Amino acid sequence: MNLDPAAVERVVRAALEEDAPSGDLTSQALVPAEAVAEAELVAREAGVMAGGAVFAAAFTLLDPSVEVEQLVPDGDSFAAGDVLARVGGPALAVLRGERIGLNFVQRMSGIATTTARYVAAVAGTRARVVDTRKTTPGLRALERYAVRAGGGHNHRYSLSDAVMAKDNHLALVADITAALRRARASLPHTTHIEVEVDSLDQLDAVLAAEPDTVMLDNFSLADLRTGVERVAGRALVEASGGITLDMVADVAATGVDVISVGALTHSVRALDLGLDVVLRR
Repeated sequence: MNLDPAAVERVVRAALEEDAPSGDLTSQALVPAEAVAEAELVAREAGVMAGGAVFAAAFTLLDPSVEVEQLVPDGDSFAAGDVLARVGGPALAVLRGERIGLNFVQRMSGIATTTARYVAAVAGTRARVVDTRKTTPGLRALERYAVRAGGGHNHRYSLSDAVMAKDNHLALVADITAALRRARASLPHTTHIEVEVDSLDQLDAVLAAEPDTVMLDNFSLADLRTGVERVAGRALVEASGGITLDMVADVAATGVDVISVGALTHSVRALDLGLDVVLRR
């Protein structure tokens, strides 16, 4: 469940620059330069922690003397009222980093919390819950880390990682089977090939090309079960398309191997967390 430190620094530095391009006018006008503050990251609601390192970077990149202690590890659950982390150091750095640190940890913990609910809903089935490329531009590394913190898994990271032939690709080829076979012949043997199928009518032509994964997109539960039966273990079967928490258990029960959920990242609600100053000197 590693998070690339270089990605953290790049994203957090950009956010800090965006938030205070010429400094924090309010804090600089009101707070003595020598003031020291201690603050606590407090949960206003229950959830799953994610983004502790990103939260810390919002302060330490401003001033390395700021100390951040994470009390609840990433991936662990917490209750409303729990103290998740403590921050201590020069007050100007604590105040300037507050909103950026909160923005990241609130969003990442929201993703982890939502993911954990999906994962719990499919427990006991063969299905793996995965994210999609529907991430916030520039934040993919952070958001996909948060999915892993919630117990989920990642789909391909980018367009460069695997072949995924979707409806718009297939609309531009005359013979689906032939096109997929040409793709297989031109690629390294290690490259994974996945093909999106919009209806059962397409399935035989796709399976004839021996893909690694077949995505059944926006299928009914009955058609998912039929699709799994027809694939019969010749490829992994992925279900996708508007899968909500209310229906994910039923989707998993059809026997699919993978359930991809764009909502884990594209429309998740940030958790309500706050940073409260508890001591100043």
